[in-house]
Amino acid sequence: MNALTIFLGIPGGYQIVIVLVVVLLLFGGKKIPELMKGLGSGIKEFKDATKEDEKQEETK
Repeated sequence: MNALTIFLGIPGGYQIVIVLVVVLLLFGGKKIPELMKGLGSGIKEFKDATKEDEKQEETK
């Protein structure tokens, strides 16, 4: 094992697979696309709000 991997806690291949299986079991296959869509729209709204804030800063 690499000391950097241990220090930063970067997940390996098996850990990612385990997390994906747990998420699939908790939410089910039909719910995951809805969650990702909501996450994507939230990120888009955040980016739009930051751009709007930057425009207001420029006009001051």
